[in-house]
Amino acid sequence: MKASGADGSGGKMVLRAVLLTSITVAALLFGLRGRAGPGVVMVLALFACFCGRHPLLKAYAFTAWVFTFVAASMFWPVAFGTWFGFDLKYLIVPLIQIIMFGMGTTLSLADFARVLVMPWPVFVGMTLQFSVMPLVGFTLAMTFGFPPEVAAGVVLIGSVSGGVASNLITYLAGGNVALSVTMTACSTVAAPIATPFLMKVLAGRLVPIHSLDLMFEILNMVVVPVVTGLIANRILYGQARHWNQRAPLASLALAGLALATVAAVLPTEAIGRLSALRTGLVLGSALLGAVAAVKLAMGLLRHGSGNWMDRVLPVVSMTGICFIIAIITARSRDKLLTVGPLLIAAAVLHNATGYFLGYWASRLLRLDEVVCRTVAIEVGMQNGGMASGLAMGVLNSPEAALAPAIFGPWMNISGSVLASWWRKRPPRAPARSGGNPTDNPTPPHEPT
Repeated sequence: MKASGADGSGGKMVLRAVLLTSITVAALLFGLRGRAGPGVVMVLALFACFCGRHPLLKAYAFTAWVFTFVAASMFWPVAFGTWFGFDLKYLIVPLIQIIMFGMGTTLSLADFARVLVMPWPVFVGMTLQFSVMPLVGFTLAMTFGFPPEVAAGVVLIGSVSGGVASNLITYLAGGNVALSVTMTACSTVAAPIATPFLMKVLAGRLVPIHSLDLMFEILNMVVVPVVTGLIANRILYGQARHWNQRAPLASLALAGLALATVAAVLPTEAIGRLSALRTGLVLGSALLGAVAAVKLAMGLLRHGSGNWMDRVLPVVSMTGICFIIAIITARSRDKLLTVGPLLIAAAVLHNATGYFLGYWASRLLRLDEVVCRTVAIEVGMQNGGMASGLAMGVLNSPEAALAPAIFGPWMNISGSVLASWWRKRPPRAPARSGGNPTDNPTPPHEPT
């Protein structure tokens, strides 16, 4: 009875939260700003804090903070424009690189090798992700008649790889976390080829698409930070003696900082096209050196590094994504007031179609229930951070970045609801294909 009452209380609180955020978004979209800004932002911030402390609403805390930052950027767009003459849009790519580095620290080579153990579910998931989602995005963009740059953003969010948020949602849903992590890792590696190709074919008539620029930006913004994050994973969690001794850690710290310095000062003409990877190499190497230095320092002070990265990363990831969305929203507020309701409708349809086709296509291919649910979540949830960075960095279009900014929060809302639904309805029989559903039971980091 107590559990049931708690569920009922949590459900009522979720309904109140949805009502509050809906009223807030409607007020913002219809221009009812006036003097309500401070009150609305404060209420949303307090609600986000409450969610973070409530056991049944904790999964919604990230989304509540997104609404808080969006409201602030709608009321005070100038605050997210420039600081002391520095345009904040130039923070978007570095913030995404930090988040992708964090994603890399949650991965290991075993996550990539696992595809050899369960190749068929991974193949099915990746095929659906890079076919269903971009085609549905293109269809919705044409159906709703979005302006060309906004339409290109809808296609873009459907053409990127899966996001790490899907791993957390899979865990909450009782799915196969190992399969989800493997699919995210593999789709991230495939993105430098798949995303530029899909954008050229589907969005090339809407806006100019330079495939090579897209490919190098994905390598710079996503792949290089993820690879350095993989190395950081070994530094943090490796059991070999050299990962826990002072001299190797000090050497790694100095090497990382030295490599970052060299990559920063090396003349562009000396490295040619590889200069497009400069910021990824600089930031990734610096973070790698910092991780080694912090582990060394914590080992000296506390005789053990603990799991400090697991505590830091969720906060950094959520703050970074919220700030990115606020920067994008502030630059496109007027356009958002015009196309916002339609973009929200497109986000709901795009996401729901991914879940639906991901699940039922897997069922038709006779995958077991746990794997079907995992594939559905992985197909339905895209890497909004990657799409935002490409929209701003390569397409150079705040309008194209609107779709990722709206689709991302919605995916976390719908994913949390779907996870709660499936969590209460466990499969009747244990999984037999695609790995053990209880593999990797440790919860991944918060949504990014």
